[in-house]
Amino acid sequence: MSKRPETVAEIIDNLRRVFQVVNEQSKKAEKKTGLTGPQLWAIKTIAQEAPIMVSEIARRMYLHPATVVGILDRLEKQDLVARVRSTIDKRVVRVELTKQGRDLLKKAPEVAQGLLVSGLEQLTTKNLETISASLDQLVAILGAQGIPPKLILSREVNKPVKSGPGSTRSR
Repeated sequence: MSKRPETVAEIIDNLRRVFQVVNEQSKKAEKKTGLTGPQLWAIKTIAQEAPIMVSEIARRMYLHPATVVGILDRLEKQDLVARVRSTIDKRVVRVELTKQGRDLLKKAPEVAQGLLVSGLEQLTTKNLETISASLDQLVAILGAQGIPPKLILSREVNKPVKSGPGSTRSR
């Protein structure tokens, strides 16, 4: 007797669980802070090592720097972060939290994207490659290979970069 239907059901249920957790965490974050998940994730990333350069924020969030700049622009308008130009090298700009940003952080819940990244970073390379290949297959099943990846439950689009012939990966 084939276990295929059971396996398909398990995959669908696990996808539902992932979407459910991400959705609930994002709603909780927005309700408590008024920020989107990616904005709160950026604030949490900045808080870990402020002052921090935009390129380092992008690297830690696995996002393209241009995407991070858009997020920072919105956070700066809300007086939650500040860009500080180096006195030694004027080309160098670092980002830090304002007092309002630090106060907001105290009441902020965890962000699903941050939990996902920290969990994935704990996995072996082999497990990461297996997950990546499986997700590539799901994307292909849905015909979504050419769709620019939006940040989870956000209007932000992560700018994809080419990683090989015919494929794109986000940074």
